Amino acid sequence: MAHQNKRQPGTSDAEALRGHVALKGFFNICHEWGCSKEEMMQMLGGICQSTLSKYQKLPYIKLSRDRLERISYIMGIYKSLRVMYPSAERANRRVRLPTSEIPFSGSSALDFMARGSMKHLMQARRYFDAKRGWT
Repeated sequence: MAHQNKRQPGTSDAEALRGHVALKGFFNICHEWGCSKEEMMQMLGGICQSTLSKYQKLPYIKLSRDRLERISYIMGIYKSLRVMYPSAERANRRVRLPTSEIPFSGSSALDFMARGSMKHLMQARRYFDAKRGWT
């Protein structure tokens, strides 16, 4: 396989591929949302800039369960927004609009998610799932 030389030693192909795909999805979403480096670092759990730079190269790497769960929440939020709004532009704009609704209480969904806590990602995901009719 061509990607094996980019893989961490001791990491299975499936784990390395899962990490690669998760990072690719994460960075594509962040690009659409216009995320800053700081927002990306916080949403991934407060990682340092060198780790973010490493991840931006989309390595075939085993990610921690925490990182995979964070990215999963972000992908779910992205999906809910795309279901709720007829255009990508509106869906992507919505994530940046301040709202007084709970749990955001005056901040935008992205600002709320970028506080760095898994709890914030989970609450944002629950909010958007409920908005689109999932419970």
